[in-house]
Amino acid sequence: MTNHYGRFAQVYDELMTDIAYSEYVNWILQYAPVEKFQQVLDIGCGTGAMALLLKEAGYQVSGIDLSEEMLAIAAARIETAGASIPLFAMSMDELEGFENLDVATIPIDSINYVTDEEKVVETLQRVFDSLREGGQLFFDVHSLFKMDEIFLDGPFTYDDGEITYVWHTEPGEFAHSVYHQMTFFVRFENDCFERFDEEHFQRTFAMETYKNWLEKIGFSQVEMTADWKSEAPTAQSERIFFRAVK
Repeated sequence: MTNHYGRFAQVYDELMTDIAYSEYVNWILQYAPVEKFQQVLDIGCGTGAMALLLKEAGYQVSGIDLSEEMLAIAAARIETAGASIPLFAMSMDELEGFENLDVATIPIDSINYVTDEEKVVETLQRVFDSLREGGQLFFDVHSLFKMDEIFLDGPFTYDDGEITYVWHTEPGEFAHSVYHQMTFFVRFENDCFERFDEEHFQRTFAMETYKNWLEKIGFSQVEMTADWKSEAPTAQSERIFFRAVK
């Protein structure tokens, strides 16, 4: 099993075209305007798509990710855009070297790849320690409904002529956890397809559990919304968004 994304980094952006990164940035801008919140850390920055949007919005951005493959793609994207964003290979539960941050974000269910409960809490604690007083954390997670119902309603398939995948899922050994087993076929210039396989493991927790952890650590004004809307989560919400203030 790997959570490092491996070869998946090469096709990640193609499969994430439905993610509203711009809406995520607008959400941050709404509560952390650039005039008062400058220093942003994008945790689990992946291929750098959102980090670059944050930079273009006027923030001073740094990014961390565990996957060096992802960071290599992010660095190329940032260079092509003529921007400068420091990137670091680092596990979020071992976050260090950052202080007095105005904003930290852990976008697109990245924290669900931290599957040990103590390490999830450690991640949130280290983010808290890295923020200035009044700094804010923005992150999102898969809901229990998505993890327990939607993900297990597979298999899922995708084919756009260039990338084909078959995505199987099965319950993990923990409550609200899922193994993702994906087989990819990627077309190259000679019309040949290369196959590679990825296995990922994610785990989520009840939104009340995340809220309790945040408040116990010392965060205040913890707000929860769902599915890219400024509305309270329901039993069938799929993605839960959190905003918390140090």
